[in-house]
Amino acid sequence: MKRRSLLLSGAALGLAPAWANPSNPATAQNPAGACPALLRHTFNRLQDEKPQALCQFSGKVLLVVNTASYCGFTGQFEGLEALNAKYAGRGLVVLGFPSSDFKQEDADAKKTAEVCFNTYGVKFPMFTDTRVKGDGAHPLFAELARATGSQPGWNFNKYLVGRDGKPLAHFGALTGPDSRRLVSAIESALAAR
Repeated sequence: MKRRSLLLSGAALGLAPAWANPSNPATAQNPAGACPALLRHTFNRLQDEKPQALCQFSGKVLLVVNTASYCGFTGQFEGLEALNAKYAGRGLVVLGFPSSDFKQEDADAKKTAEVCFNTYGVKFPMFTDTRVKGDGAHPLFAELARATGSQPGWNFNKYLVGRDGKPLAHFGALTGPDSRRLVSAIESALAAR
């Protein structure tokens, strides 16, 4: 409890955020010692709506996916979890962002969590409903679309982000998690230092 109040006090005093601290273990793999601009966002975690800073994933290879619970591609959750489990030890993190932009996500976060965690066994980080396209897109997705030239055209779009926080590639919904092209891009990103 004491530690938490110290952290809150530091924030209240205007001290530098965790992503700006070179000794922060979450950013230790980032040579600049700071969280990349792309990751300077906080989202609420799906299961409990607790805020989660994406800077905790600095130095990791990320696969950012907009998801939906009631879509023909919802079965991709299994493959995404398999990718996450297979490559986590090498530094991959799949990040799931449910979105109702395509009208296939439940408005009830508990029902979304049920589909993700209980039906499909998702263990990778999932966040609450997020706008992923158009003028109202969250800045994370707006930047991913700008950098890759592709905004989500449907659910289960995948953006690959390198360890340095720079977007590397976009893969549409038709590219499944077991696609050789996607797996090869992930392996290349993991091999890059």
